[in-house]
Order: sequence, then structure tokens, then C-alpha cells
Amino acid sequence: MNKKSALTHVDAAGRPAMVDVSAKAATAREAVAECRVRFPAAVASALRKAGMATAKGAVVDTAIIAGTMAVKRTHELIPFCHPLPIDGCRFDVAWATDSTLRIKCAVKTTHRTGVEMEALTGATVAALTVYDMAKALSHAIVLGPAKLLAKRGGKRTVGKARA
Repeated sequence: MNKKSALTHVDAAGRPAMVDVSAKAATAREAVAECRVRFPAAVASALRKAGMATAKGAVVDTAIIAGTMAVKRTHELIPFCHPLPIDGCRFDVAWATDSTLRIKCAVKTTHRTGVEMEALTGATVAALTVYDMAKALSHAIVLGPAKLLAKRGGKRTVGKARA
């Protein structure tokens, strides 16, 4: 395997290892990720009519709070993620289609490593929260795909991150 395609979280002996970022300069970094939630048509319609509220409460507001909490705790969930100071975290939740909700999570930091995992974690936990809030209406709700839309800062840029 050439150096560019080598796994970064494996040491010389092939054992799992956290990447040492101590020699890197702290720079502004941003990442944007999304996760989609697809509802059966009748459930989407019911949620719209109810103003995105269920017996458990305000679906979108609760999802944003849960996603934000997840962003801040990503390093506790993903073994080799570094704890990062989160400078900004923003969610955009909107209907992508009549039955698909799009949850975007944009995260900013100034640090030695990026926030892709934080953005992905925020978007997916927010989607899981939507599922939890709406599952009484149907268990046929489908999550995904979850994907990185953009990142800026560090060695590589993907898309146009504007957190």
C-alpha cells in the first residue's frame, strides 16, 4: 500500500492507534454533513399537519439539541477521535421531498485536526432522534444516507464548507 492510501489509525506494528497531531498547526476547520430521514407518506403528512410535533414534543428542536450534544461528545463515541473545542455548530433541517427530511450539520473549530466526524455524528444523532420522536407513528422510517458534504482546513478540501 502506498503512503497516501495507508490507514492513518494503525501504527507500524499494525495495531490501532490514535493519530499524533501535535506537530500540526492549529487552523480553522469546518465540515458539513447530512443525514436523511425517509418517512412513509402518511407519516410525513401527519408530521407536517402537526407542525413537526409528536406526543414526545417538538421533533426538530429536540433533534437539534441531541445533535449538538453529540457533536460535543464525538470523542467519547468514536475511539480515535480527538476531543475538540467546538467553535460553532449549526443545523439546517428541511424537507428535501414530500417524505424525506434532510438534516444538515455544520461544525467549526480551530485546531490541529478536522471536524468531519463531529459533523457526521451530529447529523446522524439528530436523525436518530427524529426516528425516536416519530416511531410511534411508524417503524418503517428509514435513515440515510449519511454523508460528508464538505470540509475545509487541513490538507484536503471537499466541497465548499461554510459552517
